[in-house]
Order: sequence, then structure tokens, then C-alpha cells
Amino acid sequence: MADSFHDAMVAGYALSEPSLVIGSPMDGITALPDVRVQVALSMLNRHGLVAGATGTGKTKTLQLLAGQLSLGGVPVLIADIKGDLTGLALPGDAANAKVQARATELGWDFKPDGHPVEFLSLSGKLGAQVRATVHSFGPLLLGRVLNLNDTQTSILSLVFKYCDDHQLPLLDLADLTTTLKYLGSDDGKAILVDYGGISPASLGVILRSIITLEQQGADVFFGEPEFDVDDLMRTTPGGQGIVSILELSDVMDKPALFSTFMLWMLAQLYHALPEAGDLPKPKLCFFFDEAHLLFDGASNSLLAQIEQTVRLIRSKGVGVYFVTQVPTDVPSSVLAQLGNRIQHALRVFTPEDADSLKKTVRTFPMTDYFETGTTLTSLGIGEALVTVLSPRGVPTPLAPTRLLPPDSLMAALPPDELQRRIQAGALYSTYAIPIDRQSAHEIISARLAAAQAAVAAMQPGAAGSGSAATGGPTPAQERAEIERRARELERIRRDAERETRTQAREDAAEQRAAERARLQREREISQVGTTVLRGVLGTLFGGSSRLRR
Repeated sequence: MADSFHDAMVAGYALSEPSLVIGSPMDGITALPDVRVQVALSMLNRHGLVAGATGTGKTKTLQLLAGQLSLGGVPVLIADIKGDLTGLALPGDAANAKVQARATELGWDFKPDGHPVEFLSLSGKLGAQVRATVHSFGPLLLGRVLNLNDTQTSILSLVFKYCDDHQLPLLDLADLTTTLKYLGSDDGKAILVDYGGISPASLGVILRSIITLEQQGADVFFGEPEFDVDDLMRTTPGGQGIVSILELSDVMDKPALFSTFMLWMLAQLYHALPEAGDLPKPKLCFFFDEAHLLFDGASNSLLAQIEQTVRLIRSKGVGVYFVTQVPTDVPSSVLAQLGNRIQHALRVFTPEDADSLKKTVRTFPMTDYFETGTTLTSLGIGEALVTVLSPRGVPTPLAPTRLLPPDSLMAALPPDELQRRIQAGALYSTYAIPIDRQSAHEIISARLAAAQAAVAAMQPGAAGSGSAATGGPTPAQERAEIERRARELERIRRDAERETRTQAREDAAEQRAAERARLQREREISQVGTTVLRGVLGTLFGGSSRLRR
């Protein structure tokens, strides 16, 4: 059995091209120093998973992989959650007894070496300041940072659409806040007829979430100059890949921020890089530590975006490696894209742990040489089950592996040395000074100020002490003042019409009275004439009668 296992390992991991050496396979507890478990550099863009319980050596595995990638000319980006990976910048301790024992056991010529490291930071305190504009972050990722539901995220999409249509750059949180307040005001409601409305309740939730984010100090992350992802793919004049370490120990209490930023970085790489196909080595390897933070509570749309990005970015020459405790932390749709696996020990203390172990075992290739579940629970520190993709694209035999010691310092840099290296970094001065150019906040504020000045000019006494001098009315007050003046003009018009009608009625009454008086006089004259005429006729006709008699 021992000979067949040895032969299977030799055949499965033999390579004739540049590779990254992980360690040596173990037959039981004994390492096979004449066999190397390794993965071809050309297959490192097939993505991967580094998993295992706390304290099993995942961080040192990252350090080992990053160091060898750098020596192979591959740039690396690592999320350093706890600050443990700063030691990549200095050579390891060749006198360390444990390092000597491991190197001797594996027949490895240990050569201490430091690597070219660039320190990055979301806060600017532990590295070159990394920023992203609100616009490039997009409503979906920003909604995740703000912990919004689907309805509230759709409102963000509406705001982004409005700003795109009206040339209002969304660069920082002030731009977003000003735009939201404006669109939620009386003036903004009329503008949103073609976009859909914003309910006051949802608007309040979004604004409160932004304020909370600002109070946590995350507002410094949004703005300009925006980080250029091309800065991640640099090499030294000697051909070594630069290791960019994103220091996150000072923002550990904001997991949604830094996990979503890492996804933003991945999305930016996908959109910026051209199609490359199969390359002799990746353009960049991206290590996503504490990967479960990315997926916890993620919406279906966000998960779909992650899956699509991971699936397609391989052809851009980028390898993505998720680092977490158990493989079940990563959704199945994403896990299926990960061809290279390094699984450290799993601990089974609860029924949930037992379920995770069973699920993990089913994700590995079958083997005739050991029981996978038993081996997973008995691995020691710095040991792991390994299977990778061969240059033919098929999984290698599952190998219990004792890993090589990293060639760099397996400890954090002293604070003084860390600060010295941060300030000496090539990117530190490039991103140190923020840029505050005209954007949505300034443009909308200027428009409101102009409207206030116009209203102030309409008010009595505006020339001496117009409202602009005291800050001016709010947009709602402006609208109310305009409406009040319109109502006043309408009242004056109605009063004038009423007076005109009253005067007309009075004139008509006078005319009618005069006409009645004239008619009365005419009737009186007519009556007098009639009486006289009757008298005369009566006399005449009366006299004739007497004559005939």
C-alpha cells in the first residue's frame, strides 16, 4: 500500500513546468521528502479555497503561497484581517527550531527571504489610502454596505439613474446624502415623476444608515483619488511580483465594508482587464480572507454577481482564492468554480460541525488510501488535504500534505518598522491627499443657493438685508412663499373684479332708477294730457247732445 501511495503521489504531482510547491505528501504521519505536492503556475487562475479550523495554519499557508507567487513573478493581493501577514516583508528566522525541523523533515533547502510589499488601508492609517467613488461602487454593493433591503437598494438605483441622467457625479457620501435629501424634498418630488417616488420612511432608513457609516469613520473610504487596480499588478525591476497587503485590523468591526470593498476590487479588475485566455502564469492572485463575511446575508442578486464575476474573471488572468473555516461558508455555485483546494483540519465539537464535516468530505475526490473524514479531523498544524488541477485540467489525487514553512517572517512587523515601510511605499504619496472636485453636493447646493437668492430678491427690502445674507429660506419655504404671493395676487384680482361688478351694479341701478323716473314723469304728463283731453272732449260731446235735444 505504501509503495502504491508513493507512486500515485509521484504520478499525480509530477510537473515539467514552473510551479508553486506546497509541501510533501504524508503516508500516515510520515512525510515523503522525495515527493512534492505542487501546482503549475499556469493553473493558478482556476481559483481556489483555503479552509480549516482556527489555529490550523491557514494564515501561514497564505504566507507560503504569496511568497512563492511573488518569486514566480505573480503579483498578489491579500486581505490581512488580523495584521499577521506584515511579516512577508522581512526574511524568516532560519534559526527557529520549528522551521529547521520542518525543513529537515521535508528535505527542503530553507532560504529566508523577504518580499516586495505594498501596504494598503481603507482608513489610510496602516497603508496607502484606498478609496472608491460612490458611483463606481454602484447601488448593489453600496446597499450591502449600508445593510439595506431590496426596496431600499432599488431607491439607491433610482438615485444613481437620476444622477447619471443629469450629470451629477456621485463621488463621496456627501454627494449621496445631498442628492437623497433634495429628491425627497418638495422640489425633488416633482423631478421624480419619470423615475418613481421615494417614500419618506425608506429615505429616512437610507440617510440613517449613511450617518452610521460616517460615524464609524468609513466616509474616508469614499472619494477621490480612486484607487487604480492597475497598481495591483506591478512587478519589481527584478521581475518579482509585488504583494499588496490590504491591512484591515483597524476596520475589523466593519466587516460589511471591507468584504464588499474586496468584491468591488474584484469587479473593477473584471471590467478593467482584457480577455487573456490561458497564460503561463496569472496576472494577479487575489486572496480573500474571512470569505464568509462576503456571503453572510448576501441577497440573491449579489450572490449571482459574485458567481458571475468569479466564473468569468479566470479568462482575464486573475485567480481568486477564498479563505475561510469550512467550505460550506462558500455558496455551492461559487464553490463549484474553485479548482485548487487546501483543506486544513476540521474540528467536530457539535452536531453542526459533524454535518459540515460530512458535506466537506463529499466535495473531495475519492481515494483508496485513507478515510477522508478521519484524516480531516486528525491533521496537525501546518498539515492539509490538497487537491489541485493538473495542467490537463483534471484534479490531482487527494494528498494529506505537510506544508513547507514560509520563507518570510512568521510574525507581525514591529509598529515602527511597519510605519516606516508604509511611508516608503510607492503608492503612499499617490493616494495620500484627497481630491474634492465639483460633484453632486456642490452642484445641487449651488442650485439651491441660486433659488434662495431669487426668492430673496422678490421680497420687500431684499436689497438691504435679503434672506441670502442670513442663510436664506429652505426650498420648501421658497415654494410656500411663491404660492403665498400667487394667492395674494389672485385675491387682489378677485377683489378688483368684485369692485368692478359692484360698481357696475350700482351704475345699472342708478340708470334703472333714472329710467323709471323718466317713465314716471312721462306717464304723469300723459295722464295729465289724457285728463285734459277727456275734459275737452267731454265738454264738446256733452254740449252737442244738449243742442240736439
